[in-house]
Amino acid sequence: MQKKINRVIISGGGTGGHIFPAIAIANQIKLENPDVAILFVGAEGKMEMEKVPKAGYEIVALPIVGLQRKLTLKNLALPFKLLKSLSLARKIVKKFKPEVVIGVGGYASGPLLKMATSLKVPCLIQEQNSFPGKTNKLLSKSVQKICVAYDDLEKFFPKEKIHLTGNPVRLEVVQIENKKDEALSFFGLQNNLPVVLLIGGSLGAKTLNDSMENGLQELNDKNIQLIWQCGGYYSKALQEKYKDKLPKGIILTDFIQRMDLAYAAADVVISRAGAISVSELCLIKKPLILVPSPNVAEDHQTKNAMALVSKEAAILVKDSEARTQLIPQVIELLNDKAKCEQLAQNIAQLGKPNATKDIVALLYDLVK
Repeated sequence: MQKKINRVIISGGGTGGHIFPAIAIANQIKLENPDVAILFVGAEGKMEMEKVPKAGYEIVALPIVGLQRKLTLKNLALPFKLLKSLSLARKIVKKFKPEVVIGVGGYASGPLLKMATSLKVPCLIQEQNSFPGKTNKLLSKSVQKICVAYDDLEKFFPKEKIHLTGNPVRLEVVQIENKKDEALSFFGLQNNLPVVLLIGGSLGAKTLNDSMENGLQELNDKNIQLIWQCGGYYSKALQEKYKDKLPKGIILTDFIQRMDLAYAAADVVISRAGAISVSELCLIKKPLILVPSPNVAEDHQTKNAMALVSKEAAILVKDSEARTQLIPQVIELLNDKAKCEQLAQNIAQLGKPNATKDIVALLYDLVK
């Protein structure tokens, strides 16, 4: 008789890179166990407190905060918030009585999983990046299973606990087969000219936007079409600057609602190297240029990118060089069909389409 999962706590968040995998795991658990009770535990004031209820799940908050890198009075409150969070986490676990707890990284997962393991509740953590976060490194000693998306994480985690599953991704955005014509029509693009997709993230990336501005004329001269997702932070200024001035075939938008169609339309993709973005890009199998953000802990985006570059599955352009080098690199790649095919073939080998199912399958082993 197949095991069932009846009660689960999922904890973590802070960024979409933690929250969206958590929701994907929750959806898969619910698909396989329709009567399951799932409780999320997040951090006060963080993104998960908005995103998780929108996905249809209950969430409670811990008052936990992170250590500020600069000297600030906020750091004085940290020990008290940590103690309060540990006490509250213990109460949550004892009251909800989960059969298994999942940590996805982020502030809240630390106290919650610390208390869960002390109460002998089996735990699994999911690490999205090639360079693990501090919380998951600390928790790795006491949890039962660790799901990862990259090779060679034995230097951070106990080898016997590691399972190479890949990252959960939003399946609806990577299902792009036979959508090219629909995609070009949706964006109003021509089918006989190449299309570049630039993904700047939900807020945007100044380096990438500057790089596009510097190269707009050259792209237009070469008849290269562009879907330019500039991000919410920069959208208003850019829309005002280029109002009625953008060449035909340049689509400027703050947010792309239909990412599946954007991926389907693209001949080359430019992106930051966040873990979840990289996991999606491995599944869409398009020639890829990564410009890692330098403004992240431990420079983990460069490490994420190098995991692909070392297998000749992507091209890396440094953030510091992008304003002058990115557009020439795009044009060179579009003119090199053999290179495009090689990149697409190599990145296809790295995709993990069953990551979410594989993670949930491991949970059954933990349920008593």
